[in-house]
Amino acid sequence: MLFRKFTKTLEEFLVSQPDKILLINGARQVGKSYLVRYVCKKLFKNYVEINLKEDQEGHRIFSTVGSTDDFYLQLGAIAGDKLGASEDTIVFLDEIQSYPHLMTLLKFLNQERRYRYIASGSQLGVALAQTPSVPMGSIAIKEMYPLDFEEFLLSQGCGQDTIDSIEQKFKAGEPLNESLHAYMMHQFRLYLLVGGLPEAVKTFNESRNITRVRAVQKDIHELYRIDASQYDEKKKLVIRKVYDLIPSNMENRKKRVVISDIEQTKAHRQFSSYAQEFEYLTNSGVAIEVQAISNPKFPLRESEQKNLLKLYLNDVGLLTYLLYSNNINAILQDKKSINLGSVYETVVAQELNAHGFKMNYYDNKSIGEVDFLIDDYRNLTVLPLEVKSGKDYEIHRALDRFLSIKDYGITDAVVLCNEREIIRDRGITYMPVYYCMFYKLDLAETETIIPPMPLPESM
Repeated sequence: MLFRKFTKTLEEFLVSQPDKILLINGARQVGKSYLVRYVCKKLFKNYVEINLKEDQEGHRIFSTVGSTDDFYLQLGAIAGDKLGASEDTIVFLDEIQSYPHLMTLLKFLNQERRYRYIASGSQLGVALAQTPSVPMGSIAIKEMYPLDFEEFLLSQGCGQDTIDSIEQKFKAGEPLNESLHAYMMHQFRLYLLVGGLPEAVKTFNESRNITRVRAVQKDIHELYRIDASQYDEKKKLVIRKVYDLIPSNMENRKKRVVISDIEQTKAHRQFSSYAQEFEYLTNSGVAIEVQAISNPKFPLRESEQKNLLKLYLNDVGLLTYLLYSNNINAILQDKKSINLGSVYETVVAQELNAHGFKMNYYDNKSIGEVDFLIDDYRNLTVLPLEVKSGKDYEIHRALDRFLSIKDYGITDAVVLCNEREIIRDRGITYMPVYYCMFYKLDLAETETIIPPMPLPESM
């Protein structure tokens, strides 16, 4: 079984939060159902799983459920022999977005406490928007992603102690030795090929055959395209077109979405005309959005530009499959004729997204474009991240001009590249690209207990 960090999150929630129902959101094929099945069978004596997407495409017995009594009746009819006491029975509602009305019902199922419940979905953001009454007090939503680079390393036999030691080097601002750097770069390039979708990683581990891995990625990519057609009959072709354009957009000098490329029409289209399509792709987890910032002040959310957007695929393995098919030399041999800029950007976006960061990018006609900006909560400032895949990693005119603007108050930046050494020069730190795995939005480290203020003695 592949190690997943989300296992701990899931176990802790089920043990410590009996009063809430957990909704797990994430793209299809990221391993949600497998992990829920594994953890729930370990923690509960009685386990019931209902795939609501299969029900929607089959007998539709839950399609007309309007009350908890209706639900119990149908549940008992198909799984009565698997139901026990409330404390040792859990019901897993998989693909719950197929029936948005059941999300409203979760509140009442939770209140009655007849059983424990857990749910997952691949388009919960879309479904919640269609739900008339979202039971926010009764549910907690957690996101699940493809394997990040650390999880991939573990799947390749790299020990946790080794990863922890490398992280200490990162925190100390120290480089790895030559042999360990070479190992990490090799594993990083393997990750660019395989990505983090569990079935692709499993296939690679079992066969080491990239052709078989690409077959898995091809099927998943097509599944994502098919899912788009189930969202809205009028919008399905546009959603597919936007999704299909992501790799080519990444190869452009400016990697943002270009509205005129989406539809060949004489009508003048605004960015807002496609807002629902963009939201579908990001809410369903198949794309990662990065919005532009014109005034990069902390916190970044206050100055996002809604009409400038970059979209990345949710998994770097899908991108290298689309760009290079079965040819592994473009990645493993680091060919000078191949620009891996879009691939490196995608893997960094994937890492930051999985670690909880809301990403932005800087775009200005006179200054240029900076790849990523993230909020630095510890220092209450903004941290620019530039990603370089080639030997010219010290050439970054846009970043230089960006840092020269005193009004922004940004004095530090990071360039992620292939070099082993960690170099600091004029506020810019150059470090190996694999160190991106250690940028984590660890709220536990930033939580602060505010003591009560004593009343004045005069009172």
